[in-house]
Amino acid sequence: MAYFIFTNNSDNIEGTLYRIAENQSDLDNLNIDKSIYKVIEDSQLNFEDVKCGLKIAIKYNNNTIVYENAPAILIKDKINKNGIMIRSAKEELNDIVSSYKEQIKQFIKNNPNHLLLNRWNNYYNQLNSLNLDNITYPFTKTLEQYFKDQNQTYLNPLQIP
Repeated sequence: MAYFIFTNNSDNIEGTLYRIAENQSDLDNLNIDKSIYKVIEDSQLNFEDVKCGLKIAIKYNNNTIVYENAPAILIKDKINKNGIMIRSAKEELNDIVSSYKEQIKQFIKNNPNHLLLNRWNNYYNQLNSLNLDNITYPFTKTLEQYFKDQNQTYLNPLQIP
């Protein structure tokens, strides 16, 4: 079973998802006080969809999670009204990768002895070695889905302990 961690006492309030855990071991290794969060068990399929950015866990009601399909991803060049490119798709994707790396770097820095340190250190290195020039633009999937399609490790920032 997979786990979704929400802000406690937030039934029917949107935007309260805090973390996700793929299994009991990952849940046990999250850096959270479970007494102040609502932990809801759900299917591996729903977990995978949220992990890959295909679904969004909008809210919960008792122990039932309400999901929505995620909006379609389209990372493309930003063109102004005069037809001049103001930001490339590659720059946009680089910002996403940089954001992920910063979150992971903070976890690594603050948790040098964590049991999942190697997993996140390896993923950081994978992100660091990603060659954005080898990606086809416009980019029409999440970074997680891209890595999954490439048969590489894919993790979601919501899984960071």
